[in-house]
Amino acid sequence: MIPKNFIHDLLNRLDIVDVIERYVPLKKAGANYIACCPFHNEKSPSFTVSQNKQFYHCFGCGAHGTAIGFVMEHGGLGFVDAVEELARSAGVTVPREAPTPEQAQQHKVTPDLYEVMQSATRYYRDQLKQSAPAIDYLKRRGLSGEIALRFGIGYSPEGWQNLGSVFANYQDTSLLETGLVIENEDGKRYDRFRDRIMFPIVNARGQVIGFGGRVLDSGEPKYLNSPETVLFEKGRELYGLFQALKAIRTKRQVLVVEGYMDVVALAQHGIEYAVATLGTATTPYHVQKLLRLTDKVMFCFDGDAAGQRAAWRAMENALPQLIDGKSIGFLFLPSRHDPDSFLREHGTAAFEQLLQEALPLSSYVLRELSTQVDLRTQEGRTTLLQRAKPLLTVISAPTTALLLRKEVAALAGITQAELEALYAIKPIGASPRRALQKAARPVVSNLRVLLRCILFQPDLARELPEHWMPVGAEAAAIIALTEWSRMQEGPVSSAAMIQNFQGTVYESLLAAEQAEIMQWGETFNVVAEFQDVLARLRNEQRNQQLQVLHAKMHDTGMKGLGEQERSLYLQLLQRSELK
Repeated sequence: MIPKNFIHDLLNRLDIVDVIERYVPLKKAGANYIACCPFHNEKSPSFTVSQNKQFYHCFGCGAHGTAIGFVMEHGGLGFVDAVEELARSAGVTVPREAPTPEQAQQHKVTPDLYEVMQSATRYYRDQLKQSAPAIDYLKRRGLSGEIALRFGIGYSPEGWQNLGSVFANYQDTSLLETGLVIENEDGKRYDRFRDRIMFPIVNARGQVIGFGGRVLDSGEPKYLNSPETVLFEKGRELYGLFQALKAIRTKRQVLVVEGYMDVVALAQHGIEYAVATLGTATTPYHVQKLLRLTDKVMFCFDGDAAGQRAAWRAMENALPQLIDGKSIGFLFLPSRHDPDSFLREHGTAAFEQLLQEALPLSSYVLRELSTQVDLRTQEGRTTLLQRAKPLLTVISAPTTALLLRKEVAALAGITQAELEALYAIKPIGASPRRALQKAARPVVSNLRVLLRCILFQPDLARELPEHWMPVGAEAAAIIALTEWSRMQEGPVSSAAMIQNFQGTVYESLLAAEQAEIMQWGETFNVVAEFQDVLARLRNEQRNQQLQVLHAKMHDTGMKGLGEQERSLYLQLLQRSELK
């Protein structure tokens, strides 16, 4: 266990500007530093680093965090590895602390689920070394030991309760929670994966969260995946993304395939920027996640009917996520081929040539829409317009939407204006004044301002009233930050606060506020702002209390109030008059 105090001390010792400049050249811009974002392709710099607050934020893709988060994201490292790398650069040793007896006992009762998955991974890898049939299978598929090691590939042997040799308590609830075992109606347990090649699925921090198991030869199901668990949500994860991060950024593209073996085989042939969906269709979250990483996303499907259906679903989920300046393409392999078989038969150069010839998303949409109907007839053109409507009306990227509307309208023999009137959608580029009004910055709530003040100067959290209990999402975050701040010894930095809440339910809210306080100059009087917003919040509370008491008095007058309520009412009135 790495002591939390060490994490805070390490962040205080480091200068985030020095850390990031090892990877990305920064340029001074006022109080901050800027650069073109290393996490997505851009021409104008939107990646901003605050030296004073020791965190970064990209206004283009939303990437954010501290020096630790940057090293994790840029290097594809786990949390511990990132801390150790930064500690080495700072010339300090990462301490380890043993858990207290109470913590150790609790750990025995409820072991960390990530450790459970890691123990299973080690077991499966050890079993692969001892299984000649499994090793022979991987060799026949053309995989080297190096690639197997890189992806942590293992083998689950035959037998019903092999994991009993790994975990002393086979009845522990953690084995059920992680999906490693199945319990039948009679309460009898058995291993979920038996006689299968095992593919560990890891998250962005390099932690194993699930498994995919493939039969060696024949058998059903061909692939068996971990169930949905507290660690693993299929619609949000991609196989091989952790291993592919560096190549994706180097090549500035990502290839999405359908199977684990496809990802591994592509990596074996030098195509290391491939990922796979996990037994589910491509989801909007998958597309959003990948477009944050790179400007070019390529989908690769088998040329059969199943591949065509999968491509159509991917396209439907990709359209709402489109961003102008980013491209999505579709590659369909020749019949009877998947990426693995095509590579083994034709080689890497031939596969990359196919990638160059892939259909852009717009061309794929138009091809599929036009081949489904007879455009020589009125009925065919009517059907085209009906089928195109749910696709065209969900595109938010203005340029892409405009061009596709023009193309579909031309195919149907009508004008763009007629198409927009038919679909009852707003013409792109119309009413610029209204659009500017819509884009006006919203009014910021007092709680949101208070949250920004605390992030800007965390020690202010300790000055909040002890029993102050506001409500709402911002309030919950403020309370969490305040409770954490009061437990710390000495001054608290913005970086330490942000790092502590990484990976929690408050991360996205805090990230949005980091972007806002980047705009506050170093001369900004945050203490005055903090005091002003507290005063406004107290006034809001008084007004709400008065409204409640007024409502109660509406029919019965002062007699309807209890003694304490009357006293409170008079105090509130007096404060209002003084104000």
